[in-house]
Amino acid sequence: MNNQKIAIVTGGGSGLGLAIARKFTANNIRTIIIGRDKNKLEAVAKEIGTGVETITFDLTELTKIPAMVQELLKKYGTIDILVNNAGINQKKSALEVSDAEFQNILQTNLNSVFALTREVAKGMIASGKGSIVNISSMASQYGIPLVVAYTASKSAIEGITKSLAVEFSPYGVRVNCVAPGFIETEMSAKALNNDPERKHKVLSRTPMARLGQPEDVAKAVYFLAGDEAAFITGSILRVDGGNAIGF
Repeated sequence: MNNQKIAIVTGGGSGLGLAIARKFTANNIRTIIIGRDKNKLEAVAKEIGTGVETITFDLTELTKIPAMVQELLKKYGTIDILVNNAGINQKKSALEVSDAEFQNILQTNLNSVFALTREVAKGMIASGKGSIVNISSMASQYGIPLVVAYTASKSAIEGITKSLAVEFSPYGVRVNCVAPGFIETEMSAKALNNDPERKHKVLSRTPMARLGQPEDVAKAVYFLAGDEAAFITGSILRVDGGNAIGF
C-alpha cells in the first residue's frame, strides 16, 4: 500500500476524466475524482469499485481549494499525480458572448486549474516529486469559430504548462499537457451529430478518418503521468489521429 501512487483527476464523472480514472485504477493508482455532480460521481465510484474516492466540490470556488488540498494531504501524505481535466465549453458567436459568459469559462477552465495546481504543487515540491498533466485541446492550436472563450482558456493552459514545467523542474515535479483532437464523448457527439457539415470537415481532415476514443487520451495521460516519461516535461502531446497535419 505504501508505494501505491495517489492521483487527483478533476471532472472525472464522465468522458475523458472517467476514462483516465479507469486507466489509473486499473494500474493500481489510487484515484481521487473531483467533480460537481454528486450522482455522477457516486455512479462512477460504484462502477470502478476499489481504488477510487470521489469528492463533490465546485472548483470555481477558488478560496476553498487550499483547505480541500490540505485535507487530502493530511489523509494521504502525498499526491503523486494531478490531472487537470475539468472544463466547460460554449458554442456561440463571439459578438454575442457576454463578459460574464467569457469570465465563467475562464473561471472553470483556467483560474480553477491554476489554483488547484498551485496548492497540489506545494505538496509535490515538499516531497521532491510529482507529475502534473493538463488537458488542453486542439482548439488551442486551430482557429475554430464560435468557441472564443474555450479557445482562450485552452491556449492559456498550454502556456501555463510550459511556464510551470520550467519553474517546477528543479524540485522534481514534471508538468505536461495532452491536447485531444476530436474524441467521441457525450459532449462532442452531441455537437457533431447535430452539425453534419462540421462532422464531415473533422473526419475529412483526420488521416485516421475516425474520432478518437476517450481511452486514447487516457493512455497518453497515463504515460505522461508515470515514470516511463521521467525525462519529459513541458511537452504538449497531440492525441488527434493526425488531424493537425491532415491535408
